[in-house]
Amino acid sequence: MSVLSARIRQRREALGISQEELAARLGYRSKSSITKIEKGINDIPQNKLLDFAAALETTAGWLLGLEGEAPAGFEPLPQMVAVPLVGNIACGTPITAEQNIERYIGVPAAWHADFALTCHGDSMAPTIRDGDIVCIRRQPEVETGQIAAVRIGEEATLKHFYRQGDVVQLIADNAAICPPMVYAGQQLAEIQVEGRAVGLCRGL
Repeated sequence: MSVLSARIRQRREALGISQEELAARLGYRSKSSITKIEKGINDIPQNKLLDFAAALETTAGWLLGLEGEAPAGFEPLPQMVAVPLVGNIACGTPITAEQNIERYIGVPAAWHADFALTCHGDSMAPTIRDGDIVCIRRQPEVETGQIAAVRIGEEATLKHFYRQGDVVQLIADNAAICPPMVYAGQQLAEIQVEGRAVGLCRGL
């Protein structure tokens, strides 16, 4: 359990607020969302942190353990930064162009991620599952075998990247769903490495 989870519960109980009431204040449909957050099962989206602080009549710093003493036995939350979650990519635009961004999400600063993508499908299962959010560090080249975000036209795909001479192969973990994608010669102009996968966010 994190300091954040513990302090949300501590503050809620100090104010005499039920989980149902806190859920209502924050726009959640049921108290189960609050229960999971207080147990450390679910994380709070970064854009909700200030809402929690306001609803609990405290500061975001106190909730994060940056103000006051943290409860004994709890691990501090890692430093977080906001990165853009990229959706559909408009033709001819940089991948992080404003029109391509769905929203911003909080990720650990230690990942040094520049943007994030939502995985669709099971071609990279079990490593990356459908619905996972994968954080990407922008770089034009990756090492052989690393998972890269590769732009193909208006889409970005996550695959293991292999280059041998003038031939590039994009390999999925689940070959039964997605056979190797091979590019050579003039086809290489169709693809662009956007970066390397450095972290993964997965819900329960």
